[in-house]
Amino acid sequence: MRGAFLPRRASPTMCDGSGITPVAERGPRRVAFTYVSRRRWAGGYNYQANLFAALARHCPGRIVPVLFAGTSEPAAELVPFSNVSGVEIVQSEAFDGRQAGLAAALVTGIDHRAADAFKARRIDVVFENARFFGWRLPIPVLAWFPDLQHLKLPGLFSPFARWRRDLGFRVQIASGRSILLSSESALTDFRAAYPGASNPVVVARFATEPSPELLTGDAAAVIAEYGLPSRFFYLPNQFWRHKNHSLVIEALTILKRRGVDVAVAASGSTEEPRKSDYFGELMREVAERGIEANFRYLGMIPLAHVYALLRSSMALINPSRFEGWSTTVEEAKSFGVPMILSNIPVHREQAGTGARYFGVDEAEVLAGLLAEVSQSPEPSAVRSLLPGLDKRVAAFAADFVTAVEKCVDPFGCPS
Repeated sequence: MRGAFLPRRASPTMCDGSGITPVAERGPRRVAFTYVSRRRWAGGYNYQANLFAALARHCPGRIVPVLFAGTSEPAAELVPFSNVSGVEIVQSEAFDGRQAGLAAALVTGIDHRAADAFKARRIDVVFENARFFGWRLPIPVLAWFPDLQHLKLPGLFSPFARWRRDLGFRVQIASGRSILLSSESALTDFRAAYPGASNPVVVARFATEPSPELLTGDAAAVIAEYGLPSRFFYLPNQFWRHKNHSLVIEALTILKRRGVDVAVAASGSTEEPRKSDYFGELMREVAERGIEANFRYLGMIPLAHVYALLRSSMALINPSRFEGWSTTVEEAKSFGVPMILSNIPVHREQAGTGARYFGVDEAEVLAGLLAEVSQSPEPSAVRSLLPGLDKRVAAFAADFVTAVEKCVDPFGCPS
């Protein structure tokens, strides 16, 4: 692929700008981000929150994240971003609505209102995700492709939704965007899907390091608040069809028939735009099978509670049929939480031999793994962050800085 490259594996000192114009001479790069609602996409929300924190800690003074949000976005959801050093928050009518400015971007080649907002804030690079600002935008653009799920699991999309998603990616490619991917697996999919693309491509593997205030709560009190037993599995995936909650329900049904009693706590948004009653169908299935005590939906819970439950669980479960890079797996790795994962390429890339695996349709195998872990004599414990986590997070931050610098370089990212 002409022009494509993979970033160096970064170290905590890579943000010194070696080979790049010194920051003191030009100032930090001001990068525009569009706010992602946690309710609509928790993974995207967490990606931005963790990226900003990683940049502030490991690459201070290199990037100024400028987060653009609509005027109706809840202030409480924006507070965690404003609390990160160096992050600027801009609420503007130009970002009201998920499709704001799209017609202008497609017809005239530029979303004028967004472009004016970027100009007013002296933006150097635009981070483009799920929103196209036009091929005539006079600012370098780094387009993030979280995954190519519409091509790998086409049956989960209507023909129109699949066409629209693929068209969006193709328009970004044709507009000369530099492309950011989150895994080697996603890179393989990208090359197979768009073999003629000559855009620069960067792989930056997401890593997470929760802020200290999210880890100060009493885990036992959180477990009691949700009425959970002391030993439980945790499944914090949004209720989208490809997340494959139905396999967990089937595995629990198998265990109930065998007389094995285990509890799975599930949390996350129930919004599935591709099938509005999907969550309702799942919960009716839970009730009909009589496993309400085994599959417990907790709601869209605070992040501090997510971390308390993750750290206290017997294991994280991620049964997903497809991921670009799993946030929940990264979070489990950060604490050394045991993992029971679907056997998909990106999970193998993330967890290697550090997890137990099952096929995406293998309910019997998953049931066996849940029984095995639940019967382990290992006592319940609240895990702390593992040593050495800084290195992974620093590499992620440095790789992102590399992507931005390549985007600004006229030989690295056409604008």
